[in-house]
Amino acid sequence: MSIKKSGSAHWQGSLKKGKGTVSTESGAMKDNPYGFNTRFEGQPGTNPEELIGAAHASCYSMALSMILGESSLEPESIKTKATVTLEQQDDGFTITAVHLDTEASVPGASEDDFKAAADKAKAGCPVSKLFNADITLDARLVS
Repeated sequence: MSIKKSGSAHWQGSLKKGKGTVSTESGAMKDNPYGFNTRFEGQPGTNPEELIGAAHASCYSMALSMILGESSLEPESIKTKATVTLEQQDDGFTITAVHLDTEASVPGASEDDFKAAADKAKAGCPVSKLFNADITLDARLVS
């Protein structure tokens, strides 16, 4: 099976003075602004690292739900935040790390079973497999 989804970006101008918009094929995002100021100066709008974080958090949460389901456990909720680290290095900027912070309510799950599922989801999530970065995880089972 092969599934294709797409996002697009439109950019105008130089790196620092230019601006752009990003959109998704589904319409979930349409012409969201991004630019040097949103990426490096904290101005309103989005940036590639934030979008990667959202993609990773959503993919990881779905993967964890699937893996828990394989053990007949159904989560009531999974909340995941992915913090993407962008660092300037000698050869330019590099995404060096992603930290996943997840909290889940899973009736009937033991702490050990939950941690095993959380680790398996981190390794098996399709977005995790994209990165040449250190991926770390804090996973908490809540009642």
